[in-house]
Amino acid sequence: MEIPAEVRRYWLPILLFTAGFLFQLLVLPRHFPPTHYDVLGIERFAPVERVVEAYERLSNEWLSETNHQPTVDIIKIRYAYELLTNPILKRDYDLYGLDEHLDVLERVKEQYQKEHFLKIDLPLLKDSVVSLTDDAFNLLTHESFNAAIAEECPLIILVYSKGSPRCAQFIEYWKQIGTRLDGIAKIAMVEVGDSQLAGHFTEKGFSKQPFFRNGIPAIVAYPGGLYVDSVVDWVATSVVGLPRILYYAKEALGPQFIGKSGHHKVKVIFFSSTGERAAPFLRQAAQEYSNYASFAFVLWREDESQIWWNSLGVESAPALVFLKGPGTKPVVHHGTFSKSEFTEMMEEHKHQDLQQLRSDTSLELGCDTRGHSRAGNDAAIWYCVIIAGRPGVELSKKRQILRKAQDQLIGAVDGSTTGNVDDLIEISSAATAFKDERLTFVWLDGEVQKQICAFYLATDFSGACGPRGLGDDNDKPEIFIVRFQRNATYEALKAEKKNNLVEALQGQHAYASQLVARYKGPDEIQEINRWISQIIRDGDTREIPYFTSKVPDLVPEETSKEWLRSTKSIQSAGKSLKEKISFHFQDYLTDPRIGSTLLMCGCVSLGIIWLRNNKPTQSTRQEKTPKDRTKRPRPKLSTSLFGQPSESIADVEPKDARQWEMSDSDSD
Repeated sequence: MEIPAEVRRYWLPILLFTAGFLFQLLVLPRHFPPTHYDVLGIERFAPVERVVEAYERLSNEWLSETNHQPTVDIIKIRYAYELLTNPILKRDYDLYGLDEHLDVLERVKEQYQKEHFLKIDLPLLKDSVVSLTDDAFNLLTHESFNAAIAEECPLIILVYSKGSPRCAQFIEYWKQIGTRLDGIAKIAMVEVGDSQLAGHFTEKGFSKQPFFRNGIPAIVAYPGGLYVDSVVDWVATSVVGLPRILYYAKEALGPQFIGKSGHHKVKVIFFSSTGERAAPFLRQAAQEYSNYASFAFVLWREDESQIWWNSLGVESAPALVFLKGPGTKPVVHHGTFSKSEFTEMMEEHKHQDLQQLRSDTSLELGCDTRGHSRAGNDAAIWYCVIIAGRPGVELSKKRQILRKAQDQLIGAVDGSTTGNVDDLIEISSAATAFKDERLTFVWLDGEVQKQICAFYLATDFSGACGPRGLGDDNDKPEIFIVRFQRNATYEALKAEKKNNLVEALQGQHAYASQLVARYKGPDEIQEINRWISQIIRDGDTREIPYFTSKVPDLVPEETSKEWLRSTKSIQSAGKSLKEKISFHFQDYLTDPRIGSTLLMCGCVSLGIIWLRNNKPTQSTRQEKTPKDRTKRPRPKLSTSLFGQPSESIADVEPKDARQWEMSDSDSD
C-alpha cells in the first residue's frame, strides 16, 4: 500500500502530534497516579477533619441498597482514610510523598477482591504503624547541624521517620554501626519531621515537591570539617581511591618510615608548614611510582629546624627531599612545585644511586644471562659488579663503599676527579667501561635471592647468602664481578634464521656466558676500582672459552605496595553511584511540559512545511502570466538551401496586420 503524498510531506508534524498526545494521555497519567486525597474526593493537603467527613460520606453510600461500588475501590478509600488520619504518616506523605505501606494495600486488594466489603478485616494498618520515639539518640537540630559538620571528625547522618517500618528494622543495625565507628566518625540522626533540616538531604523534581530518591532510611556522609583540605582528602581517598601519604614525627621518621620501607626504594619526604594533607597529584604519583619510591610527610616546626638542617639539609618549609640510598647525600628542593615539575623530579630521582638486582630490574641493569646489555646488542662483553649480603648494618656499609667507588668512576669520566695521575690511569679501564655502559654497579639481597647468591659465590648458605638464623651475627657481605660474554653461535644462527636454531641450542638456557671473580682486598675505594679495572683489561683482551651453565632465576620479590588499584563502587540503598549521579530519564517522564512542547513543535513544523509548499506555486503562476503575453512565435528557418520549396511571400503575415474579432451577429 502506497503512502499518500500529503502524509509523506507532513510526516514530521504527524509524528510530533502523535508523540505529544500519547505523552499527555498515556505516559503522564501513569507517573501521576491519583493521590489518596483524590480517592476521597477532597483537595490536596486537606486537614484531618475534611478527611473524616469525606470518609463518612462515602461509607454511607456503601451501606445504601443502590450501591454497586467494587470492593477494590472501597479498600482504596479505607486505606486513604487510615493513612491520612495518622498524624505521622500524613506528615510524611504530605512533605515528601512517603508511603511505605503500599504492600499492605496490594495484599488486601488481592485477598478481598472477590469478597463483600463487609468481610474486610479492619483496620488495614493495625500492624504496620510503628514509633521510634524511644529508639532515637543523638538527634540533630538545625542549630547544632552547622557546628557538627564543621568539626574535624567525619559525620554520618541517618535520616529516618518515626512511622517508617523500614527505619524501625534498620535502627538496630544503626546502633552497631555507631559502635564500630566509635573514635573514627561521629553519628547522628535527623527526623524527617524537622523539615527545615531534612530538606537539606532531599531532591526536587519538576513538581517542586522534595523527595528521597531511595526512600528512607537515608544515610548522608560529611567529611571532617567543610574545608578545602578535608573535602579534597575525602574525595581523593574515598571516591577516587588514591592512597594517603602519612605524616611522621621526627622520632618516628627513621624507624617507622625509612626502616620499614623497601630497601630498594627511594625515600621521598615532603616538609609542610601548614599540615595540609597531600594534594591529589602527589597521591597519584605515590601510586604510580610505588615500585620505586616511598612517600612521607613531616610537619615543619621551628624548634626542630636545626635537626632537619643537620640530618637532611632542609632549611625551611615547604621542601622536598630525596634519599637515594644509605650514606647518600640528600637531594633537597626548597619551595613549591607544580605537577609537571614534580613528575620531572621523580623521573630523575626514582632510582637509588646503587640499584638493587631484582627480578624486575635485571634486564634494565644488564645483569641478566639472556644476553641483554645496557650498551646494546653490539656489545659482546660487559660486566656487573655486585655486592651481596643480608640486609643490615654491614651490608649498608659495603653499599656505601661500592657507591663511592661508582662515584669515583663518574668523576673520572667527567674529568672532575683530582688525585694521583697514576691512580687515574690504573682505573681508566673501569671508567671507560662505565662510560660505555658496559659496567654496572648493583647490590643483591642475599636473604631473598639466596639461590643465585650461592651460585655466584660458590658457597653454601652462610655469611652473605641465605636466611639469617636465630642469634646469627655472621653477616659478611661480599663483592664480586660477573663477566658476561654474548653467545656468538646463537647470534649467528638467529641472523641467518636457520631452521635448526632450536636444535643447535637444545639444552642451553642462557645466551651469554658468565665468569665470576670475588674480591678479597681491603674495603678501600681506590683498591676496589683497581681490581675492577684489572678484571676488565684481562676480560677484554684475553680469549676465554665460552662457558655457560644453568643459572638460577631471580625470585620474584613481592611488591610492597600499601594499596592495590581497584575500581571502587559506592552504593546506597541498593542503588549504584551511576544511577545516583547519571541522567535520570524517569524524572523527565513526570514533566508536564514535555507533551505541550511536542504539540507546539508539531504546529511550528506544520506551518513551516505548508509555507514552503505553497509559496513557490504562487510565484510560479505570477511569473508565467506576463511571459505568455509577450512571447512571439519563433521564425522558421528557410529550407530552400536544402532543395525544399520555401514559403511564398503571400503566405507571410504582414508586420502591421491586425485580426478582427468575429461577432455572433450576421449584420456586421
